[in-house]
Amino acid sequence: MTTVLIVDDSSTLREMISGLLIKAGMTVLEAKDGVEAKDKISTQPPDLVILDIVMPNMNGYDLCRWIKSSAETATMPVVICSSKSEEFDRYWGMKQGADAYIAKPFRPDEMVETVKHLLRQRG
Repeated sequence: MTTVLIVDDSSTLREMISGLLIKAGMTVLEAKDGVEAKDKISTQPPDLVILDIVMPNMNGYDLCRWIKSSAETATMPVVICSSKSEEFDRYWGMKQGADAYIAKPFRPDEMVETVKHLLRQRG
């Protein structure tokens, strides 16, 4: 079973994305910030991470860099899902190692298709 970690300080958004992914047959873990996400990734590595940029304690850019800089997690796909939707934000997110960037508000099918696509690529 595929496991996805959703990292966002908004419980509403975590719940919404969780619902979409569970309906698509995936197992979901949640974290409210980058620090909690690091703990979960270290103890129970997911197959993919969806993260917000603006969060307390550790932002999404820092978390993405941390994931991509470790040999154990470097190939783990990362999707940034953020309300920061300017072209520069997208560029900077990809520079940090993100595999995809989805701007909020997003279409539910866009989120599910992006996740499935990245998981297929990882194979």
